[in-house]
Amino acid sequence: MGSTEIPVPVPSPESSAVNEGPAAAAPAADSKPKKKICCACPDTKRLRDECIVEHGESACTKWIEAHKRCLRAEGFKV
Repeated sequence: MGSTEIPVPVPSPESSAVNEGPAAAAPAADSKPKKKICCACPDTKRLRDECIVEHGESACTKWIEAHKRCLRAEGFKV
């Protein structure tokens, strides 16, 4: 029984250029939020939640809008 060698493919320069395709698309992914919405803007979220608990939603539009602005700045569509 003789031994047979199986050729191992060697990546060529052309194949490595193909792999750069997803890396080139990375800037498009940067426009996507990097955090979950529940973890974004903890300061405005806390102020908004405390105000709603103490005074009711209708009295806290200032904090609600501030939190929405913060979320939009983080890339969320709210």
